[in-house]
Amino acid sequence: MAGINNQQRWKGRIVTNPEILAGKPVVAGTRISVELILDHLAANWSMTEIIESYPSITPEDILAALAFAADVIRIKPFITVNEIKK
Repeated sequence: MAGINNQQRWKGRIVTNPEILAGKPVVAGTRISVELILDHLAANWSMTEIIESYPSITPEDILAALAFAADVIRIKPFITVNEIKK
């Protein structure tokens, strides 16, 4: 969807704090990381399954995590597959 400002989707919903999960991006007011949400989505969990397992988040929080991840890739696009492999 061209023209959508992803930051508007995640601003205020995705936060970082060095005192929470070593500063990883999390859903505001929780210890649920963007990484955890993405891992579950990559494992084919539905939004409903994620929310049932983590009732403190909403569908909008999950979409915010995706928008945040898209912005991260947009800002730092030159990560190669070999850099990810361990």
